[in-house]
Amino acid sequence: YINFFIYNKNNMIFRYWYFVLLAISLASICFAFVAQYFYNLQPCELCLKQRHPYYFFIIIAFLILLFNQVDNLFMYFFIQLGSIYGIFYSVWHVGVENKLLKGPSGCSTDLLISSDTISLKEQILNKQVVSCDEIIWSFFGLSAASINTLVLVFIFIVNALYITKYYGSEKKEYF
Repeated sequence: YINFFIYNKNNMIFRYWYFVLLAISLASICFAFVAQYFYNLQPCELCLKQRHPYYFFIIIAFLILLFNQVDNLFMYFFIQLGSIYGIFYSVWHVGVENKLLKGPSGCSTDLLISSDTISLKEQILNKQVVSCDEIIWSFFGLSAASINTLVLVFIFIVNALYITKYYGSEKKEYF
């Protein structure tokens, strides 16, 4: 089935992969902004980091379109790196939400036990308003971080298949 998916000449995902990537990235950023500005769901530190790959993908897709460099392996290699970066932060965020991993400093609701009020006040003032370990939105039981993980894994896999299809079988000089 994978061979059919990769080598099917009518596969629209591969023929227009940079458009698909651009559409997925724009939709992801738009959903994040709608949640933030229209539904007042403020992002935590890890949520903001998970947006970075999409900004990067939008820039790369525009560069591919602008310079007509559809054959440029480096662009697709950078997409792989960006998706790895995003997968790292989204899996980390899922782990923090499920209390399996520790989040960045200042990203959880836990306060250290303190006998002196000055250090307790500093802890409270240095805490983020939005905590990374609380799920503020979910869809069919999946948090936004879980959905983001699935989207980024999809991008990683399809981009890897794209690279394999267009660059794996031919012996080209890329440098």
